[in-house]
Amino acid sequence: MSVDTEARPSGRHAAGPPGSQSTMLRKTGDWARRAPLLPALVFMIIVTQLPFVVTIITSFMDWNAYYPDERGFAGIDNFRRVLTDANTRQAILVTILLTAAVVLISLLLGLGIALLLDRRFRGRGVVRTMMITPFLVVPVAAALLWKHALYNPEYGLFNGLLTWIFGDNAPQPDWISNQPLWSVIFALVWQWTPFMMLILLAGLQSRPLDVIEAAGIDGASQWDIFRYMTLPHLRQYLELSALLGSIYVVQNFDAVFTITSGGLGTANLPYTIYQTFYTAHDYGRASAAGVIVVIGTIIIATFALRSVSSLFKEESR
Repeated sequence: MSVDTEARPSGRHAAGPPGSQSTMLRKTGDWARRAPLLPALVFMIIVTQLPFVVTIITSFMDWNAYYPDERGFAGIDNFRRVLTDANTRQAILVTILLTAAVVLISLLLGLGIALLLDRRFRGRGVVRTMMITPFLVVPVAAALLWKHALYNPEYGLFNGLLTWIFGDNAPQPDWISNQPLWSVIFALVWQWTPFMMLILLAGLQSRPLDVIEAAGIDGASQWDIFRYMTLPHLRQYLELSALLGSIYVVQNFDAVFTITSGGLGTANLPYTIYQTFYTAHDYGRASAAGVIVVIGTIIIATFALRSVSSLFKEESR
């Protein structure tokens, strides 16, 4: 009996050298699968990346439409002007306050509504559908609704309720003039609370119910279950809701533009960029401010993606 001492080719080398026919066929198959995605990739690059590249280039230029002959390279002067300008610093502060207030209030209301909707009751599906309706309204339409149907001092719903409760001598405040920033905040809270509620409701429905039932049988109160079991389980969902909400609210333009037109100290950074670009026609400084907003959004989005990845890791365990 003869023993074949020649080594058999392993599966890794069976495909042949890089230039072999099987390797070429495999590469052809890979490109055939990727080819349908190329038009979408090219479209995304043209629509999103090219304008951003132009914005970055413009942010380093001294470009004001009122002084066309003075156009040139400005270096980091535009960024220095953005960060040292008093109006821009005020806009940054308003943006931080607006974002923090909307996200925090929406989180608290969304958590409360999610806890209520997690219970079983008749018509729960209908109530859930109605609760997410504000999030589906077009932002400009929602802002117009709050400005005219609710805040208007002459025919708005809020003053109408005051008259119905306290009679003809009831106060009729001008809500937008008296509390301009809170007027914008409440309109945004109404729109973003359903978003927070959906994420937190998904987190509530992923709880281990057998463990919660066992804790109840052992004598734990509802507050103890919520404090020591539900809240720790919802921590990552709360973080994700806050981060995603911050990404969108920090870029909000519709509510500020529609309700207050940026007046009365409510001009946030996106509205200030709009004024710098379309009113002052200072394209360089507006582009620099836009780049700063994008960098801040990317930083927030990075934390959001980490939260999402950690959620997927926990679900896969």
